[in-house]
Amino acid sequence: MLKGSEQRVSLKRKQGPLYQQIQKILKDRILHGVYPLGSIIPSEPQLEKEFGVSKMTVRGAVQELSQEGYVQKKSGVGTIVLRNTSHQKLSKGKRFTELLVEEGHKLEKKVLNSRLLTNDTGTEEYGRYRPYCQRIERLYILNGQPYIHLIHFLAAAALPGGGMEEMNGDIQSLYDSLEENDILLENFKDRFFVELAAPEVCQLLKIPPGTHVLKRLRNSFDGEGRLIEHSIGCYNTELHHYLVSYDT
Repeated sequence: MLKGSEQRVSLKRKQGPLYQQIQKILKDRILHGVYPLGSIIPSEPQLEKEFGVSKMTVRGAVQELSQEGYVQKKSGVGTIVLRNTSHQKLSKGKRFTELLVEEGHKLEKKVLNSRLLTNDTGTEEYGRYRPYCQRIERLYILNGQPYIHLIHFLAAAALPGGGMEEMNGDIQSLYDSLEENDILLENFKDRFFVELAAPEVCQLLKIPPGTHVLKRLRNSFDGEGRLIEHSIGCYNTELHHYLVSYDT
């Protein structure tokens, strides 16, 4: 999903109430600048058409956003975006994308693929993730141009049924989805370096072969010190530099 107004979004009832699914999608668009601060989100009829749901379902989603302080309905105007930063505990971990949005950029996400992997006993993957892990590949698009290529590996501890089931691969926010499953990330460890991008990454980021990119390896841990997520990110810093903000 790149632009909600361009195509119909498919919802699945087994993933929870439809209004909550829509609320998550709309909030994610707000947090990533698709609906900028002060802008008016699509009208109820437009959202009904996009998601294929009733007026009451759309109103329930917008009401949830309003109660969280993200939007406000104004008679004769529409529903206006009031806030575009997360207030959750994980906001520091997501601060990079929030800084981009605060600068006025639009950051959209595209899920390239998602699948459940089985790890053989004695392998490095088994030691890191246990018997199962889920691999999710995504592409972040900054102002219409490919910017970040990300591969996430979710450990068995992060998955439904201890790894026997997959998390929804078309998730809007990985960290929000983990939190909804009562998995709270308490610690992030990042490692940065510069290297030649792999040919497939160059193709996805639309950069010339042999281009150097900024590479970030992240390990995310819960309060018990268990590895929950390992991610590999390649950033086209020619498009935009990497931002870090330290809270005092």
